[in-house]
Amino acid sequence: MLVLMIVCSCNVLSDHDVRGVVTDTQQPPRTAGQVYGCLGCSAQCGRCARTIRKIMDEALGACAKSCCAGCPHTAVAADNTDSAEKAPLDEAA
Repeated sequence: MLVLMIVCSCNVLSDHDVRGVVTDTQQPPRTAGQVYGCLGCSAQCGRCARTIRKIMDEALGACAKSCCAGCPHTAVAADNTDSAEKAPLDEAA
């Protein structure tokens, strides 16, 4: 039996919708706002943003902590870290 939890009643988004966007995309969204965009809507009242963030953290948590070199989520995290580390060098030059 599949149980869906509605996390956004304004846009009728379920926890499965959020997990799907986070885990099924090559570059997963990094903010709740990006999740809304991927699902073709936008925040209305904003009460669900914390729940969406928690679902995102849970969905990526195990993947980000593992050492799976083939995982697209790990690669995106590494790319973001490299960019952040290079930025100060570019500014100093």
